[in-house]
Amino acid sequence: MSKMRKIIFLSLLTSMGLALGVLESSIPIPIPLPGARLGLSNMVILITMVLFGFKEAIIVSVLKSVLLMLVTGSVTGFMYSIAGALFSTVGMAVSYRLLYGKISLIGVSLIGAALHNFAQVTVAVLILGKLRIYAYLPMLLLLGIATGCFVGLSSTYISEKLTKTLMLQIREKK
Repeated sequence: MSKMRKIIFLSLLTSMGLALGVLESSIPIPIPLPGARLGLSNMVILITMVLFGFKEAIIVSVLKSVLLMLVTGSVTGFMYSIAGALFSTVGMAVSYRLLYGKISLIGVSLIGAALHNFAQVTVAVLILGKLRIYAYLPMLLLLGIATGCFVGLSSTYISEKLTKTLMLQIREKK
């Protein structure tokens, strides 16, 4: 794949992540968990990691978080977003590299969802200075199981289709 084509594709993935982030921030979830979201934009990060690698996934996740802050105007939301994005992307990359074949992309996504929730609750603890906020984590982790499975399943399907359509090779585990 040419460098220009790669840049274009990563730009499209970033745009999709931003669009999904804006969409899910406007969808009310019928569960009384403040800040709970579906994590749809994390699909884009996982797909980027599978198709291009860790460095590109970090770039897309940081750009998505920055652009989402610019679109929504939420600086506090940015702190939660960037912490969750970085923790989950690093965790997914490590688990994908070390465990893929032993666990599926659903498992990789579940690890990412758990780390995303942990990072965001930790940011809340740091901002508010109240350790008891960690009591909220188990409820978020339960929701993260459902959303992580959905994101992993969707990412598996989409990355397989994109690989075939774009004639990309999924990176071989070294």
